[in-house]
Amino acid sequence: MDEITFHTLLHRPGTLVDVGAHDGLIAIPLARLPSSRVIAFEPLPPAFARLQSALREAFGGLPAHVDCRAAALGDMAGEITLSMPVLDGVAQEQWASTAKDYRAHLSGRVTVERFAVPLLRLDDLAITDLTAMKVDAEGAEYEVLRGARETLLRCRPVLTLEIEERHREGSTWAVPAFLDALGYDVLFELHGTWHPVAALDRATMQRASPDPSIFEASDPYVFVFYALPREEAGGMLARLKAAA
Repeated sequence: MDEITFHTLLHRPGTLVDVGAHDGLIAIPLARLPSSRVIAFEPLPPAFARLQSALREAFGGLPAHVDCRAAALGDMAGEITLSMPVLDGVAQEQWASTAKDYRAHLSGRVTVERFAVPLLRLDDLAITDLTAMKVDAEGAEYEVLRGARETLLRCRPVLTLEIEERHREGSTWAVPAFLDALGYDVLFELHGTWHPVAALDRATMQRASPDPSIFEASDPYVFVFYALPREEAGGMLARLKAAA
């Protein structure tokens, strides 16, 4: 089960939010879903430029129903530093984070480029029809959700989240616990079987180096999690299992 399939199967008309949209890999398919309005957040300047370019190519121009925001999300509004490691002179954009600065990994191979970027709270947008949300914030997922608490309680969207211990130790406990308190069931899928997050064995399913110069990870490596509003989780999970 990939994130696009998940959101397609559980799609409901309304606003869909992509946090960490990068090049539009998920934002563009979301924008193609019927009766959808997409708000795509991407704070890294070169990635934001490519996101807009990809949308123009996909839709023949910037579509009116997609709102691109060159900003990060968090639990306060203002400005924040986005740190991006550079490995052997190559920008590691997929590691750009507002939650860590990579100082511990500086070396002859690793340097860091930093950007001052706008920081927003999702709750401040006062969205009333949020039906789905994808979050990929390289360790800042907890703050993103804290800043979206009232929206989650009001709208009850489905969520996909990429959560990794290598980006923020303890995040695979803290983020699901926060969502549990808001009435969400958090699950992961492995080899066609759905599991509650409590079944995650971090020693064998979440082992990876936090150093951008070291590429190693456990097999399997489970980092995509799915959150369903508890009052609808039974029916939604049945639909996901039937599709699988």
